[in-house]
Amino acid sequence: MTDLENITQHFRPDEANFIEQVQGWVRQVADEYRPVLTHFLNPRQRFIAQTIVNREDGMRQASRGGLPNAEMQRMLIYPDYYVFVEADFHLQLMEIVYPTKFADIHHNQILGTLVNQGIERNVFGDILGANETWQFLIEDKMVDYFSLQVDRIGNIKVHLMPHAMADIVQPEVDWVQTQTTIASLRIDVIISTAFNISRSRVKTLVEGGAVRLNWTEIIKPDYELATGDMLSVRGFGRMRLVELEGTTKKDKLRVVMETIQNNKK
Repeated sequence: MTDLENITQHFRPDEANFIEQVQGWVRQVADEYRPVLTHFLNPRQRFIAQTIVNREDGMRQASRGGLPNAEMQRMLIYPDYYVFVEADFHLQLMEIVYPTKFADIHHNQILGTLVNQGIERNVFGDILGANETWQFLIEDKMVDYFSLQVDRIGNIKVHLMPHAMADIVQPEVDWVQTQTTIASLRIDVIISTAFNISRSRVKTLVEGGAVRLNWTEIIKPDYELATGDMLSVRGFGRMRLVELEGTTKKDKLRVVMETIQNNKK
């Protein structure tokens, strides 16, 4: 069995390409004796990358995304003798300046605008909102591009202003952590448990395109989640699978999950 096969057997088949990419970063660090900085990674990707890097002698990793609990973070993979500094992560905080007295903007509008700039999702991080302030993280080399390209959010005229990381806002939404038991890791089971809705309704939501797994639409109710996966359910909120804690005597799975629930269902 090759090293790649040995690693991929512990993950899902559709994650093989990302695993190969991580192994490429690891080889680069080993061959060039220098750190390698990734784009922004989601929680599941970071879990995979951490698992692979931690197998390597003489190699370490660290992640930063502006806030300690940021969903999207850049990872630095480096030789264990290297002492990194925060500047190694090349993060830039951008604030959206808009006429707050006359207009409201929302998270989904900002996300849609950024994605529609023709760039990959992994070059910008979390979108943060507090009161009327909206900010987001980007790779610092993209400052000029974003500043020139983004002049409207929806039909609201805006401009982007770089800020020091010390000016970052604390988001108003808070994750609620719970420990529970579930029959399986299927998406329909977990959503039903997290948001207290019927499996039949979950099936309709999933097959209707209302559910995203790690920011990608998923239409298979029986798809199984893994540690670090993030789900968003239109109209209900978001959840992430934090940890698997084994099984009960009745063979149910003990899990730790975090949720943000919308008020309107």
